[in-house]
Amino acid sequence: MTEATDPSAQLAPMPEDWQRALAVVAHPDDLEYGCAAAIAGWVDGGREVAYLLATRGEAGIDTLSPAECAPLREREQRASAAVVGVSVVEFLDHRDGVVEYGTALRRDIAAAVRRHRPELVVTLNHRDTWGGTHWNTPDHRAVGRATLDAAADAGNRWIFPELIEEQGLEPWNGVRWVAVAGSTSPTHAVDATPGLERSVASLLAHRTYIEVLTDEDPEAYCRDFLVGSAEEAGRRFGGRPAVTFELFAR
Repeated sequence: MTEATDPSAQLAPMPEDWQRALAVVAHPDDLEYGCAAAIAGWVDGGREVAYLLATRGEAGIDTLSPAECAPLREREQRASAAVVGVSVVEFLDHRDGVVEYGTALRRDIAAAVRRHRPELVVTLNHRDTWGGTHWNTPDHRAVGRATLDAAADAGNRWIFPELIEEQGLEPWNGVRWVAVAGSTSPTHAVDATPGLERSVASLLAHRTYIEVLTDEDPEAYCRDFLVGSAEEAGRRFGGRPAVTFELFAR
């Protein structure tokens, strides 16, 4: 078995020789379900991290219309990002629940990569499932796949040349890795210990969403989920609570 498929293989530490990261996901709260602990640690270390969300999560709360829900979830996402030290949060305004993989999404993400010029791009599980029969959502699959592709698109001046002509965005071929959080085939990990408490607070900032998601006490729900996930991942990272990634080198 390879490291990526062996469920008992120890995970390698994530690369540390980078300065800028762009995290690209579909919805508010996607980064907070486990990845925020890593981001908190990176920001503590002086690295720059920006968030790019394809939607505003407007279809996520059954009792609120999209017009009511979108600004609320945007506010909660900005507050959540601030907890882990991230101040740059951008939204693409693709429609929640019906994000389509294709050139329009790739172009939007490639434009953001050219603007922010990251060495590391982070996204969420792009595979069909979360393992076994736990089916992944269309938005996650579309945004994850488009992000992996856009990391290369951003460096090719002949793909989306209008980004140069209309927005003045010159190619950026400096993305060295795309790290997929929540992957069923992780290869690398980050020690979650320094950022774990802030990751709990960061997820809890999505309180309106969480309160309709579960009947549990919101803080207990956030803590149990994140601490449990980090400890489970830590079994493959020397016993330290961890955030895992599948790392694609470029």
